[in-house]
Parts: sequence; C-alpha cells; structure tokens
Amino acid sequence: MKVKKAEFIKSATKASQFPPADRPEVAFAGRSNVGKSSLINTLVNRKDLVKVSGRPGRTQLLNFFNVNDVLNFVDLPGYGFAKVPLEVKRQWQPMIEGYLANRPNLIAMVCIMDFRRGVQDDDLALIHAAPHFKVQPILVFTKADKLKKQETVRKRAELAKQFGVKAEEILLFSSLKKTGIPELWQRIEELTGLTEQ
Repeated sequence: MKVKKAEFIKSATKASQFPPADRPEVAFAGRSNVGKSSLINTLVNRKDLVKVSGRPGRTQLLNFFNVNDVLNFVDLPGYGFAKVPLEVKRQWQPMIEGYLANRPNLIAMVCIMDFRRGVQDDDLALIHAAPHFKVQPILVFTKADKLKKQETVRKRAELAKQFGVKAEEILLFSSLKKTGIPELWQRIEELTGLTEQ
C-alpha cells in the first residue's frame, strides 16, 4: 500500500472512547522495547507518527492511527519488563483483553518479536490467544539486521520449524535497513481485503 496519509486519531482505555469501528483495524503488540513504534513508523513512512522511546513501557494506552482513511492501526502497550508501576501493568491486561474481545473491526494483530531473542513465553501466549479473539496473528521479527547472514538463515529455519511453516513465511523486519516492508504490507492487505488500495 502506498501511504498518502497517516495520522494520530486518539488514545483510549475503554470501548466507549474508541473511534468508530467503520474500517478494518490492525493491532500491533510486542514486548517492551522490541521496536514496535519504529516498525509502525517505518511501515507508514513517517519519522515520528508514533513516539519512539528508549524507555520500556512508554506506551500505556491504546493509540489509534488512521492510514489513508481506509485502515486503522492500533499501538498496544508493550508487555514484559516495562518500567512502569505494577498497578499500571495490572490495568493493561483487562484493557487489552477488552479491546481484543470486543472490537468488531479488528482483523489482525502484528505480533512483534526480537529476532535475536526468538519467541518468549509471553509472545507465545499472545500468539495462541489471537484465534480465541478471532484475530489473525501476523508474526514479525524485528532487528533482523543485527545478525550475520549465516546466523540469520539458521535462526529463521529454527523459527520456521517451531511454527511449522516455510522459512520464507517467517517475516524479518529491520527499520534501520528498511527490509520486510513490502512483505508485511502484503500480509496486512490480504487479511483486510485492501489489496486494491
């Protein structure tokens, strides 16, 4: 998709605050500091649509973005070792689960993982939860530029075996090298039916 427009809509914590469910929606989820904000910015070709922070746990709300007036992106709070108060973390789970369970236009969730670290237990929990919410997971591994070619091939093959897919189906992404953008857009377009845009 050629992105002509990408803008912040609003932040929210509950359904009554969400924007209208009038176009397909794709959520982005991952551990804190996995490169989620950078991935979204790279995908829509904007430098600072989503605020990038070196401090884990910066995203504490559901942040909605409009892409080309035909699609919404939703940035979910990161999980894992976010440096935020425990009480805030406790509020995230019902907020995120409430969103996943009750958003009728939510089609897919981009599950973002650090390629160097592989799949963690909480990543697996998220991936396995997606079908329960009738949401299609798209598995993306960021920071793919950090490994040498031989190591990349080996690690990709391991992940493919783990998920029972072909190696080329493991989506590798690098915001720095701008790799993986067409492949991820293709998956999003296929799932949302926006291939004609």
